[in-house]
Amino acid sequence: MRLARKVSVVLLPPLLLALLTLSRSGPLPAPALPPSFDPETAAALTTEFVSQYPSRVPGTLESGRAADWFREKLALYGLAVNEDRWEEDVPGVGQAELRNLAAVVPGTLDETIVLVAHRDNNGESAGANDNGSGTAALVELARPYATAGTTESARTPLHTLVFLSTDGGAYGSLGAARFAARSPLARRAVAVVSLDGIAGPARPRIELNGLDGRSPPPALVHTASRRIASEVNAEPSRPGALTQLVSLAMPFAYGEQAPVLGAGAPAIRITTASDAGTPSGGDELEVLDRRRLGQLGRASETLLGSLDATVEVPDSTDGAVFLGGRVLRGWALQLMLLAAVLPFAAATLDLLSRCRLRRLPLAAAWRALRRRAGLWVVLVALLGLAAVTGALPREPRLPPPPDQPPVDSWPVGLAALLLVVAALVWLRIRTELIPRVRATPEEELAAYAVAFVALLLLCGGVALVSPYGLLFVLPSLYAWLWLPQLRRASAWVTDAVFGLGLIGPVLSLVVVGEQLGLGVRTPLYAASLATTGVIPFASTLAFAAWGAIGSLVAAVAAGRYAPVGTSSAR
Repeated sequence: MRLARKVSVVLLPPLLLALLTLSRSGPLPAPALPPSFDPETAAALTTEFVSQYPSRVPGTLESGRAADWFREKLALYGLAVNEDRWEEDVPGVGQAELRNLAAVVPGTLDETIVLVAHRDNNGESAGANDNGSGTAALVELARPYATAGTTESARTPLHTLVFLSTDGGAYGSLGAARFAARSPLARRAVAVVSLDGIAGPARPRIELNGLDGRSPPPALVHTASRRIASEVNAEPSRPGALTQLVSLAMPFAYGEQAPVLGAGAPAIRITTASDAGTPSGGDELEVLDRRRLGQLGRASETLLGSLDATVEVPDSTDGAVFLGGRVLRGWALQLMLLAAVLPFAAATLDLLSRCRLRRLPLAAAWRALRRRAGLWVVLVALLGLAAVTGALPREPRLPPPPDQPPVDSWPVGLAALLLVVAALVWLRIRTELIPRVRATPEEELAAYAVAFVALLLLCGGVALVSPYGLLFVLPSLYAWLWLPQLRRASAWVTDAVFGLGLIGPVLSLVVVGEQLGLGVRTPLYAASLATTGVIPFASTLAFAAWGAIGSLVAAVAAGRYAPVGTSSAR
């Protein structure tokens, strides 16, 4: 530990660099023209849309009629609508035909600014706020660019504008992912703004987490915040620093901005709705906040004006953490995380060299770790089996909706079978790892050395896949490094220190569970993120390796360690 404290001086340069690079990005200028968004018209459109099509489950007849309604409304303004149809396996629905509708207003520049709102719902309520309000606002925001049916001259934008109505938004943002992956309009996008439930009574918020460790450009976030604040007279909320860090490290994000950001297009989501699914009180017209609809509609129009008036809109999607008005760049955070491993590396290599000099039984400790790793490999295999049998989703590569199968209901019989298999494997391995004779202090020290070397190798692998993932590993490095010095401490002290090393993964589960209101279903949801590939397979293997190392450390700390292949294990 003394060596680790001495080497920790290497943290100062990256920390100072991060502090020096904390930037404050101001908003883009406000547009010269006042907003023309009409709250009464938007409320009337919402009422008409939701009353006529209260159940817009993808693939149903009513969903198709809702798409035709959107097309007909824009046709009144002389705006042609391009349609993209495809079939997809929708969670909780099955194979269904989905439809994205896009009205394109040509501008002087070929670059696009996209306003997007999903029009579907899950059928459990009318979806008045989520997302009848966003669909109606999209129609009203397109009105100033009408080429027919109005007496006023149409606006000519600088950028090409896209008014996109997506399908499958309530089932994991399927339409937004399709647009981001397939449409050339997405590849030319300098800004994408999702309007998702903008007429609820809750405080407006801006969602800015994306897949694959990406974040929207600060100028887009701060401009949206300023435009909303000018209408609502209060700053919109944003994800906290911890939530942003978990999103970068996991990586996890929910909502239509997530797959768009993951594809490299700048995107944010403006909303008042919860990500946890349909609220307990329902989502009917009676709870629609018409005042909020007008406020966020006008804010969206002025945001569009600010973006369109800027010739070169910042469009970087590199990872970042927004801290109030300042931004911590992702590269600076990654540099700090990499530097934070160095003190642990120095202490581990020093411990390893001492063990080699004293000829401690390292081989037996490696065999004990290998046996424990076998159990975790079996657990990963069972996870894959659950995906193959349909108990967990395999596609699409998107966070599944929290209120649809398999997250809200899981086959009990299959779950019991998988648990029985896991228990049998654990019992088989456990019989070989139960100590017949208590390990000597030298054998325990060797086990710690092996565990720490394995952790160091794991850090190297995680850094290659995603340096942000070191956030989950770092607590275990420095908490568990204290354990060899606590062999004579009380059991509760040892347990507490070991528990501190589990903070990284536990906090990630808490953050995801809190955001989506999952409760005890959070581990199941995390498993779904792994089987769909939202959490890369390499990260799943890294977690399994970390679990095996943790089980070895726990056994040594609890006095239950047995070297494999030595007399103490016999």
